[in-house]
Amino acid sequence: MPELVAPYDHACNLVGDDEVAHRILSHYRPAPERSGCSQTVWLGREGPALIRNFDYPPDIVSDRFELTNWSDTRVIAKAQRPWGGCVDGMNEEGLVASVTLGGTRTQGLGFSIILIVRYILETCRRVHDAVEALCRVPVALPQNVTVLDRSGDYATVLLCPYKRPLISRQKACTNHQRVARPPSSSMTRLQVIQTALEDPSMSLSRLTDLFLRPPLYTSGSHPTLYKAVYLPAEGRVDYVWPGNSWSQRFDDFREVEYRHRFGAADRCLQ
Repeated sequence: MPELVAPYDHACNLVGDDEVAHRILSHYRPAPERSGCSQTVWLGREGPALIRNFDYPPDIVSDRFELTNWSDTRVIAKAQRPWGGCVDGMNEEGLVASVTLGGTRTQGLGFSIILIVRYILETCRRVHDAVEALCRVPVALPQNVTVLDRSGDYATVLLCPYKRPLISRQKACTNHQRVARPPSSSMTRLQVIQTALEDPSMSLSRLTDLFLRPPLYTSGSHPTLYKAVYLPAEGRVDYVWPGNSWSQRFDDFREVEYRHRFGAADRCLQ
């Protein structure tokens, strides 16, 4: 990922001569982790769209949604530590990318998926470019990445250390890959989404509402921290919580501060 060397060097300069910090900032071989996320592509009326729930422990997630312009390409993304990473995002060319964990703790010689997602948003314009990059850059942990562009082209790429990437046309994705006994919670969420997509009366608004209800919307130690609805043809993303939402666009990105109390009875604190 040579295009990210200059930003990486800048981040290292900010922390000074600290070899351990530089290793952390490299995103190389992050620790194994498990959590739940759900995402799907919608190609019907008002689409194309990518809808995702990000489920993660709140205390280890960065609290920034940001607009950046590192390489003459603007990117709206949910930023994640230690620098540069993002768990989902969209660039101004109309490419969207979103990640879910792959469900196992296998660890290999590769980079964090959040840096790889940043890389494809900085350097790719269309789905085929993103798929090529995802298959080329080594990943440290099992991850599933769904990419969509404004034309409606899409792919879900199942990545795992020591295995060849699997490129699929599955629209829905949760937290497992093609294993004999996937986690029951992941399988349940996947089946709910797939059933909704097969419903001929389904609409984008109904599908997005579904992501705010169990089992897709969760509480507890790994709550749903936000729902994102990416609309690449409009250059727009909606970040949604029960009782509140933001709409952000490349040409109208507004600085806003919002606090949300997560739990069984989610509520906003403004």
